[in-house]
Amino acid sequence: MNDYEQHDGLGLAALVRQGHVSPSELLDAALARIERHNPALNAVVTPLHEAARAEIARGLPPGPFHGVPFLVKELVASVAGAATTASSRLYAQQMPAADSEIVARMRRAGLVIAGKTNSPEFGLSPATESLLYGVTRNPWDLSLTPGGSSGGAAAAVASGMVPAAHATDGGGSIRIPASCCGLFGLKPTRARVTAGPEGGEGLSGLAHQHVVSRSVRDSAALLDALAGPMPGDPYSAAPPERPWLDEVGRTPGRLRIAFAKAAPTGVPVDAACVAAVEDAARLCEQLGHHVEEASPDFDAPALERGFEMVFAANTMANIARATGGAMPDRELVEPLTYALAESARGHSAADYILNLQGLHRQARRIAGFFGRYDIWLTPTLAQTPRPLGWFDIRTSDAQAWLAKVVAYLPFTYPFNVTGQPAASVPLHWTDGGLPIGCQFAARYGEEGLLLRLCAQLEAARPWFHRRPPVTTHPPQQTGGRP
Repeated sequence: MNDYEQHDGLGLAALVRQGHVSPSELLDAALARIERHNPALNAVVTPLHEAARAEIARGLPPGPFHGVPFLVKELVASVAGAATTASSRLYAQQMPAADSEIVARMRRAGLVIAGKTNSPEFGLSPATESLLYGVTRNPWDLSLTPGGSSGGAAAAVASGMVPAAHATDGGGSIRIPASCCGLFGLKPTRARVTAGPEGGEGLSGLAHQHVVSRSVRDSAALLDALAGPMPGDPYSAAPPERPWLDEVGRTPGRLRIAFAKAAPTGVPVDAACVAAVEDAARLCEQLGHHVEEASPDFDAPALERGFEMVFAANTMANIARATGGAMPDRELVEPLTYALAESARGHSAADYILNLQGLHRQARRIAGFFGRYDIWLTPTLAQTPRPLGWFDIRTSDAQAWLAKVVAYLPFTYPFNVTGQPAASVPLHWTDGGLPIGCQFAARYGEEGLLLRLCAQLEAARPWFHRRPPVTTHPPQQTGGRP
């Protein structure tokens, strides 16, 4: 199928419904592109080709993505019969017998799961590098990271393997790789998508699941397919007024949009990222929105410290799930992971609860800003895509590593704390041809408004047909599963 990459997921499904192509032919097209690009990118770490063929042979449900190839991230979500390792040697032998609920919903939507994508160990890093599976590279420049932790998903979608792929976000892990790879990446409202049946909430409520995609409408339609609670979930987001796909193409009205060029914590912001948000602000103004420079008033350093404690504590929890609470053999986790877990052991249970309460106070201050504005526009990241190895997983200096991370993503993790929906939109490219995302955040529960605006931006400045110069020559591998 020569024009496979010219269609988004809904477009491919339409071709199947119209009889122009079969699900098997779509899978063949996806597998050919995985075979062509994966040696250079290392985006797909667990092929599920035969399982995908068997799924098609059994008959697919008539969902909105009937026959469309798809990839699941190697973190959080379980695919029955496929290794679910969280990219850690500690869980290298874990083989779930059943799908997570989100994976079951993918199948009911008609998606064909063709493999699992690379992630850093426990999803900790904003780059996709692990000692278990190796380094994933950015299809726009193989010397750079595609971002993380959903970097495998983003590299796969940007290179044309699949039109959309599963992604998770605990501090920006949907939006970061979307920015680095020139994709649309929506982090939904907290509890919009269930974490069940394995968990009630991820990362103390900071973690979310959805996708990275090439089109806004795919993201909206996939949210329709994946969203909703399971019985017994600790909490859930209110259902939408109408299907999210119906929001695409509806006018957003004249919105009050605030924008920021400076990071809340005062860390430097690259000139290219500033230029991107200035350009996006002008575009919004041209589209008829009220735009002015403004930022919420909150204690950004306190939010940063609180976020770091949650990350460290949940790292220890990920280890304790396998060890019963003891620190593991150092050979089973990466040096950075070990150091983060050790730092968590220095805090008491009371410290942790007080920390969560502090985060909630700051979240209310940020949310109050959205009483005056409908949208807050920022750069997605404070820096352009970083070189491979920039976030060193072999370091034992957890504090220095965390300082590097929060300097990179000062705009993304606040919305994991508040639970508000936020999307990275690929509106800007550098003179050197690298994508730079702009982040648009809305009030809690207002994915509909956000999707209306993002679809308007997509129509005004289309990005769908921009393609990275993927090389098919495989570089020397820097890691891999033993």
